[in-house]
Amino acid sequence: MTEAALVLADGSVFEGEHIGAMPAGGIASGEVVFNTALVGYQEILSDPSYAGQIITFTYPHIGNYGVNATDDESRGTFARGVVVRDLARRPSNWRSEHSLDHYLKHNHLAGIAGLDTRRLTRLLRDTGAMPGAFGPTSGPGAVTVDALAAAAAAEPGTDGIDLVAQVTTAEPYTVGSGPRRVVAYDFGIKTTILRHLARFATVEVVPAATPAADVLAREPHGIFLSNGPGDPEVVGYAVDAVRSLVEEGVPLFGICLGHQILSLAIGARIEKLPFGHHGANHPVRNERTGHVEITSQNHNFAVDAGSLGTLADATHINLNDGVCEGLAVRGAPAFSVQHHPEAGPGPHDSAYLFQEFQSLMDNHGRTGNQS
Repeated sequence: MTEAALVLADGSVFEGEHIGAMPAGGIASGEVVFNTALVGYQEILSDPSYAGQIITFTYPHIGNYGVNATDDESRGTFARGVVVRDLARRPSNWRSEHSLDHYLKHNHLAGIAGLDTRRLTRLLRDTGAMPGAFGPTSGPGAVTVDALAAAAAAEPGTDGIDLVAQVTTAEPYTVGSGPRRVVAYDFGIKTTILRHLARFATVEVVPAATPAADVLAREPHGIFLSNGPGDPEVVGYAVDAVRSLVEEGVPLFGICLGHQILSLAIGARIEKLPFGHHGANHPVRNERTGHVEITSQNHNFAVDAGSLGTLADATHINLNDGVCEGLAVRGAPAFSVQHHPEAGPGPHDSAYLFQEFQSLMDNHGRTGNQS
């Protein structure tokens, strides 16, 4: 065992043991958040939306069913680190190919285990997500607690930083061969999302900075705005493009960061939540049907519902804290939700939204009557 420590920007110290890869320079730093999902740790670690963040799992036993090559949600890991209470040493599952520790090392992701994640979670709930740093405090490459404290104090977090540029695709590519043409903006898109879209469309995935004119030149039947990491107000290039696309009247569906970018494009405001929504068990009420959906979420920023005014109608509300979870733009075929309807990982309660996207495209005369 190699002793390690996590130090938060407020000076709090948590002791544990080092797991995974050795961080560059002996220290990993980022914005510390917690995720309440019980399963799906591989999908969470490979979600580009966690760029710039250190993920704390509230469920105590992580890694028990191992990892495999199929369940990755992107080309790698973009998180800064992982924190767990108890790392399973011997995974057991018929789909398991490697241990979680092997996965972390293979993806050059550092972690810390054996610390009190309950205490850490309560602290983050009380004070909000905050910068932190961790690293080994014994053995080769050991660092001091003072060095970790200095790194935590210097860590900028996720505010005001364009993290989308770090995760988006460098070149366009195509997935699926369905009858509809969908252009999907990659702000940090996940494999399971593409799998859903490819069931009914030929999906052209484009980089986050693709101008609206380039998208329109592809003559899409619909446009998808993906999930992604960080502060939506620093990706002004995406906001400008989406504003033009809304004005053109192309059917549009956004999720997570895409939901926030659409909101900025129509003139609404964004706020940062104290500790965000990270997990697969968030109750959301559909305001149109009254049904409650259990949803998968990962975001620190949210739409200020009071700023929607006459711009859009709020369609979904988070029942934990009243945050706007969905909207429909007035006068335009555009809608969005804050959660992840593809359920990678998570429940499938919101999968119907992909059908609504199909109907939106078909009903606005861009695809005709297609099944």
